[in-house]
Amino acid sequence: MTAPHPTPQVLVRGVSAGYTRTTVLNQLDVDIPPLTVTAVMGPNGSGKSTLLGLLAGVIPATSGTVVHRTAVRPAFVMQRSAAADTLPLTVRETVTMGRWGRLGPFRRPSPKDRRAVESSMERLDVADLAERQLGELSGGQRQRVLVAQGLAQGADLLLLDEPAGAVDGSARETIARVLDDVAAEGVAVVQATHDITAARRAGYCLLLDGGHVRAAGPPREVLDEAERKRPAEPFARP
Repeated sequence: MTAPHPTPQVLVRGVSAGYTRTTVLNQLDVDIPPLTVTAVMGPNGSGKSTLLGLLAGVIPATSGTVVHRTAVRPAFVMQRSAAADTLPLTVRETVTMGRWGRLGPFRRPSPKDRRAVESSMERLDVADLAERQLGELSGGQRQRVLVAQGLAQGADLLLLDEPAGAVDGSARETIARVLDDVAAEGVAVVQATHDITAARRAGYCLLLDGGHVRAAGPPREVLDEAERKRPAEPFARP
């Protein structure tokens, strides 16, 4: 595979990974470029979420190597869980949780931490919801809060699993705009998505199928390949 950039942010070489008795990724070779949004496409079960977990360090490789050229731990925004809605947390408290990795035990947020939280809420248009309970919000509002939490971590690798899935057009556009902006500021962004529009907007695209990379490169080329292969579960179109 041709590297998408002379100095990839993450190199994955010959990696297999998965879960107990189930291998999902098979001898995977992937380069994640810096300074852009990478869209990871593929039908359900193709390995998109497993790849994000591998890049985040929460799913170990059973073989092969993963080399990060990142200064801090990646930020990982998983798909929204209904369980989170039952926790008595405000929006500000939820976003502040993104700073916990930098704070360590028993440390109170510094002015820098508070600025990062406020900036992240403002960028995702949820600052006016800061004192609302997470469970009171709409689906699109909650999703923007979770993206703000990931952004508040200040990582140079931001991983998102279906960040705009099942949200309205306004929330989708806000999230897409913020991802474009942070990539331009130096963050490598990787999002798993079924959304053709989001993939076409990305700077780089990976097509997974059966735990293998079927195509990688400019979105137009990869999506043309996806159309030719006609996966059993078509990609979503807004």
